[in-house]
Amino acid sequence: MVSFARGLGPGLFLSLGLLAGGAGLAQPAPTLGPLGLDADPERGETLAYTCSGCHGIPGYRNAYPSYRVPKLGGQKAAYIEIALQGYRRGTRHHQTMQAQASSLNDQDIADISAFLAGQQSVPETGKSDASLADIGEGRRKATSCVPCHGDAGMSTTPQWPNLAGQHASYLGEALTQYKSGLRDDLVMGPLMSSLDEQTIAELAAFYASQPGLYTTQP
Repeated sequence: MVSFARGLGPGLFLSLGLLAGGAGLAQPAPTLGPLGLDADPERGETLAYTCSGCHGIPGYRNAYPSYRVPKLGGQKAAYIEIALQGYRRGTRHHQTMQAQASSLNDQDIADISAFLAGQQSVPETGKSDASLADIGEGRRKATSCVPCHGDAGMSTTPQWPNLAGQHASYLGEALTQYKSGLRDDLVMGPLMSSLDEQTIAELAAFYASQPGLYTTQP
């Protein structure tokens, strides 16, 4: 919450065409956003027990494709809510996450998100093999990301994810999915469409090098 990691994460304002009942016309589904429910983080801790099997193991990797699962500790609750809704709706694609999210109602999602966001620990950098040159280039190219994600990847807006400290391989995978459309997002899709692989890797390297998120505590 992974990805962290949402997610990331970073994805908002998702849209999916649905068939309108009486008119028989394709209409966009309601935009995903924060749920706005009163959340119970203690209940969320119980519900999030299964999440720790992946997100509670430092550096744990997704198999196909291979990347580190996102850190979720300290992530924005509103962003986690949006990410889980996306997996439940199918606008985010990951077999395990879609299966998990499909069993959750809105209150479950709100409670889990509140628990994960409320975790406190020492901010950590993400796992990365990037060079100092890659990090420097990523910092230079991240200026357009600042309005939503902050100067060093710590967002000041509830629904935009924190990127600082996230694992580089997860960030690279998330950005690539926005570029390809595998993550359906009306904001991130167009922004990523013109980026090449090197730029994506450099952005991921920069944000991973900044201390921020931390592994979910089991």
